[in-house]
Amino acid sequence: MNPPPWTAQVKWSADGLVPAIAQDARSGRVLMLAWMNAESLAASLAEGRAVYWSRSRGRLWRKGEESGHIQRLQEVRLDCDGDALLLQVEQVAGIACHTGRESCFFSPLQGDRFVAVDPVLKAASEIYEQPGSAKPGSGVE
Repeated sequence: MNPPPWTAQVKWSADGLVPAIAQDARSGRVLMLAWMNAESLAASLAEGRAVYWSRSRGRLWRKGEESGHIQRLQEVRLDCDGDALLLQVEQVAGIACHTGRESCFFSPLQGDRFVAVDPVLKAASEIYEQPGSAKPGSGVE
């Protein structure tokens, strides 16, 4: 089977990945950055939800597979250079970050350090109660 034509338009890295920015389709807030390969992008399009490539797990990662905080895919855009994707998503439960915050970008630079300013909406210990699930700081969710 031939790959879809869009695969040739993406400038994949040497390891077959491209950065993907997830943005809340309604508010415009940037939620997170993850990585995609052709398989995860195709799965996202087919399933209507964000599916990323987890570098730490070495496999496809369906956002929210453990937390329940899935991202319903609204639109995918390719940047002008062809080397980054923007995913417009509906973030289920309003939590994209494994720390329990709305966005992974919760620490603006204030003076000489980055300071966490966004509230925790749900404690990570409540999100990841199952043994073997992603833990805060693991970088997988």
